[in-house]
Amino acid sequence: MSNDQNKNFFTWFMDLSWYKKYLLPGFIAQSVVVAGGYGTGRELVEYFVNYGPTGGLMGMFFVTVVLWALVFGVSYEFARTFKAYDYRSFFKALLGPGWVLYEICYIVLLLLVLGVVAATSGAIFLESFGLPFMAGAGFFLVGVVMLTYWGSRLLEIVMSWWSYLLYAVFLAFLLVGISKVGGDISANLALGEVKSGWAMGGFKYAFYNLGTFPALLFALNFINSRKEALISGACTAIITMLPGFFLYLVTVGFYPDILTEEVPSYYILKQISPWLLSVFMIVLFGTMIETGAGFIHAVNERVNSWMMDNGKGELTPAKRGLLGGIMAAAGLGVSSFGLIGLIAKGYGTICWGFFFLHGVALFTIGIYKMYKKKTA
Repeated sequence: MSNDQNKNFFTWFMDLSWYKKYLLPGFIAQSVVVAGGYGTGRELVEYFVNYGPTGGLMGMFFVTVVLWALVFGVSYEFARTFKAYDYRSFFKALLGPGWVLYEICYIVLLLLVLGVVAATSGAIFLESFGLPFMAGAGFFLVGVVMLTYWGSRLLEIVMSWWSYLLYAVFLAFLLVGISKVGGDISANLALGEVKSGWAMGGFKYAFYNLGTFPALLFALNFINSRKEALISGACTAIITMLPGFFLYLVTVGFYPDILTEEVPSYYILKQISPWLLSVFMIVLFGTMIETGAGFIHAVNERVNSWMMDNGKGELTPAKRGLLGGIMAAAGLGVSSFGLIGLIAKGYGTICWGFFFLHGVALFTIGIYKMYKKKTA
């Protein structure tokens, strides 16, 4: 590489715009997905491990990652084309008056996810620190209110940097797991067990987690071309799934006993590394707050967009925090339905709404509207 090429590469590397274009959306998506998508391990068991160690991997990479890369990439381009950086604007541009149907699905998913993270937060404090369930729920509420109070800028920073810590902990989880049960992991994968339904498991997982998309819309305004949108979408799919893959491999080492555990990640760490258990639970708790705040921030941005359109001024930080607290409290009520039921029945049902209202609509109506706008 010549000196000029070296200088150009260094200039590009030091320019944070590449990070904001290609990596930031992925880190935000991963921060929001992890608590409702694989933090407890129950989600991975429900939609992947249930179909056999090899079947789960097939569902994860041949279905979920591919679908995410396609849908995120085209969604980013649609957002760029119509300058739609909150979900009200995005789905009004995509669905017209039908965007209200998407909002209903999103609010249902919001309550489901808040129920899952509130239940998990309470369980973390109870199991790990011997504190009452409501202590964990209380800290969860406070954390969500603080992040939603300060808005987009703080969320962008926290979700981005917390992702590095999360990656480090999940990588430690993987390395410790391989050192303890590496033989069992290899043996179970060598069986090549693939149960029917693996593709549907990957499909459902992909589309219920696609409901996290509104939480990262605010970070897409750095993308300036179709090529950047598609590359960023592929990066988002990979960044979001990698920590789940790390956890999945260790989970395979405990197959099939792990299938009946309510919080598999807690069960596994108790067996292989008590010292890592406390670290993992602290980081997971922080991620629960991030996930709740990310979902709620998307609603705040939608409300803010409506207020601006109707000449009512911007949503103040105090009102953002208040709305965040109300929605997080509602999630505590939903948590009473139990973790396994919320993940299996709630997530498995709501995925169909996102499939039709986001996936199908995007690749039919969305592509047509982008073509018409380009040729206008």
